[in-house]
Amino acid sequence: MRYISLDLETSGGKPRRHQILELAAVVEDTKRPRPLADLPVFRRAVRHHEYVGTAGALALNARLLEELARKEPNPEICPPEELMPQLREFLLAEGFKTDKHDCVTITMAGKNIASFDLGFLRELPGYGTLVRAEPAMLDPAAFYLNWKKDSRLPTMSICKARAKFEDNTVAHEAVADALDVIQLLRPFYELPVYRQVGPSSSF
Repeated sequence: MRYISLDLETSGGKPRRHQILELAAVVEDTKRPRPLADLPVFRRAVRHHEYVGTAGALALNARLLEELARKEPNPEICPPEELMPQLREFLLAEGFKTDKHDCVTITMAGKNIASFDLGFLRELPGYGTLVRAEPAMLDPAAFYLNWKKDSRLPTMSICKARAKFEDNTVAHEAVADALDVIQLLRPFYELPVYRQVGPSSSF
């Protein structure tokens, strides 16, 4: 199957108050995985008339704010109302199809995507009509959960450590984080969870 690993950087944690600063979407095909560097990537920094955010989130994304402050033309910068139309154009160019409502419906993956990113996506013009996510989403935390020891789903850093990444720090850069999610999920393409369940298990 094909899915989109999607990651956002935002100015805070409240979708109705704070803003998307960066969006990255990487196309993955589980039947024909390619080197990470060769995967199709959509990336946009998002220019707003003014920015509303928390000190921590704005400090974390200082590099993005510097990029957005520059005056020279940059095809990777767009206003929020252009995000969904441009993402749709990218998805159609990558062979994704529209449904009977002329909407591109995709399976999305990401760390905390259902509880965090989706709330921000729903605030964008065109979400749900131009592009929308399938109800079921892929979060790598479920694949790296220690059912006996963990009291909550593992963070991205913990997932990377358990996957034995050389570096388990989180970049907080949309493209890098989206690629990390794909790398975390890839070990399970060949050995899906259901194949690890013994014959005595019941459902």
